[in-house]
Amino acid sequence: MSLRALSNFELMKMLLGSRKADKLCENVLSSLFFAEEGSTYYVRELAAARELVKRSLEGKIGGKESFSSPANVSKYLKVLLAGYEHEVFACLFLNNRHHLIAAEELFRGTINGTSVHPREVVKRALTLNAAAVIFAHNHPSGVAEPSMADISLTDRLKAALGMVDIRVLDHFVVTTASSISMAERGMI
Repeated sequence: MSLRALSNFELMKMLLGSRKADKLCENVLSSLFFAEEGSTYYVRELAAARELVKRSLEGKIGGKESFSSPANVSKYLKVLLAGYEHEVFACLFLNNRHHLIAAEELFRGTINGTSVHPREVVKRALTLNAAAVIFAHNHPSGVAEPSMADISLTDRLKAALGMVDIRVLDHFVVTTASSISMAERGMI
């Protein structure tokens, strides 16, 4: 088999061994990857490691498995969003089989909120020809509990995307320590 045919995760397993690669993807070393870009703790090597973990999770989840397992999605989103000192709203755009088309940070806010515009979310989903989306945002406070504003926003986005037949699968609230799936709680 050609090395080009292997996923990032499979290459990482070859390089580090299965056990170490799995531990790296399980966020055992997660604190290394949550330094925010531009901070004094953010160095080139950490940026590369964070990107490698993100890509390996995309390969592991997006390659053979779909983004339909909340546990796997949670791991991916922690690498993507945890550690910011301001709120970030991101979307995972998925195809019909729930494989990742793109993961994008769409909006940035302050320490306790961000403005999310449904029109922009719909426009980006249509541009990418997404069949489904998973929303996620971080809570810099460290409390992963969804707020009433989070629930209201999810309802508005679900209604807007429903008009163009794009399914909303979940909305995660992420902190460095944990994440909560609103779908698992019956909020979607």
